Amino acid sequence: HYQSKSLVKDELLTRIKTHIKLANISTAYGRFVPHEYLYFLSRESILDVKLGDHISKEMAVMFSDIRSFTTLAESMTPQESFNFVNAYLHEVSPEIRKNNGLVVKYLGDGVMAVFPDRADDAVIAGIAKLDKVRQYNQRRLESGDRPIKIGIGIHIGHVMVGIVGEAGRMEGDALSDNVNLTARLEGLTKFYGVSLLISEQVVKKMHDREKFQFRFLDRAIVKGRSEPISIYEVLDGEPEETRNLKLKTQPDFERGIEFYRRGELEPAKEFFNRVLQVNSLDKTAELYLERIERLQRLGLPEEWNGTWRFTEK
Repeated sequence: HYQSKSLVKDELLTRIKTHIKLANISTAYGRFVPHEYLYFLSRESILDVKLGDHISKEMAVMFSDIRSFTTLAESMTPQESFNFVNAYLHEVSPEIRKNNGLVVKYLGDGVMAVFPDRADDAVIAGIAKLDKVRQYNQRRLESGDRPIKIGIGIHIGHVMVGIVGEAGRMEGDALSDNVNLTARLEGLTKFYGVSLLISEQVVKKMHDREKFQFRFLDRAIVKGRSEPISIYEVLDGEPEETRNLKLKTQPDFERGIEFYRRGELEPAKEFFNRVLQVNSLDKTAELYLERIERLQRLGLPEEWNGTWRFTEK
């Protein structure tokens, strides 16, 4: 009788230990394939996820990257580089999850995320990430380290999110032409000298866009595409002083773009120079002056409508 009770107790303890072990394994797997994937892919357990599982729907896509990361890494040891990247990701990644986003993958110092519910979520997360970077930079300066800058691009469209790879190595990914376009938008932040770029499609899909401050920047054709896209800067992501200067000069900036698109280059130059007299750090206004100088030297192309074709990423 006592032996039977002992066997039952041992079996119960074994089952409990097995259950705890499986729960720990599931938690560990969740660090590599987020549990949000299970919800996306209608799977109850990470063990049920299969190669090729995916969902396709309209989502906002976000790419972000640290500017000049290669230059920063050159002054670090490999261990310092890993510590730096992980410290940065620790600061910004929670803002994606707080705003109903899913981190699809980390690309070294870069982050790709999707927001399946609202375009607003992606924009709010982008603004929050920039605020976190400003706080992070304050601590870096106090420690004698150089501050960092990041660029963020956001677009919206149909995207497939799922599991790619092969039988021995699988990972989550997001696939579509809209993903590629988002990556290009992020790359353009360095040309315009801004932190957060969004496409016209994002502006149109936002539910509460009147709560945000935008500045139309350009109509451009990015590398690898043939159709132009309208590009906006989200001013809410800028430091207060920079934002106020851009709002103050916005009427002159818009007039400059209006003349530029009509091919009236001299008055366009005048308005962009007015912008720079008030805000000498407006790199987008400088970019337009450089274009105007080139167009005046080479002549306007036939059927000019102000659309600029980028040949770099």
